Amino acid sequence: MAKKNEKNNKTVKITKEQVLKKLEEVIDPELKVNIVDLGLIYEVEFSKKNVKITMTFTTPACPLMPFIAGQVESKLKELGYADPHVHVTWNPPWSPEKMSEKAKAILGM
Repeated sequence: MAKKNEKNNKTVKITKEQVLKKLEEVIDPELKVNIVDLGLIYEVEFSKKNVKITMTFTTPACPLMPFIAGQVESKLKELGYADPHVHVTWNPPWSPEKMSEKAKAILGM
């Protein structure tokens, strides 16, 4: 996605990889693993001036959903998105198979 850098008025292309790298800064407080390695991010979609993240949680009863979703929004705002959208889905349901090898190693799996 191309965005105007307000400081120098140049167009900057933000990639899916850059978004995911930024979201690695969001750590699940209970598991102590970032949400990307946990496999919670399902999709990154760009529109003309915004980004939409489709994600899930390890359980629908997760008490940290509002906190983690808020952290995702904050990280996206740090990338320059004024009004990022976080969409939570339960389909497909999360399972440990969605975790990266790094996350599995951290959690002793």
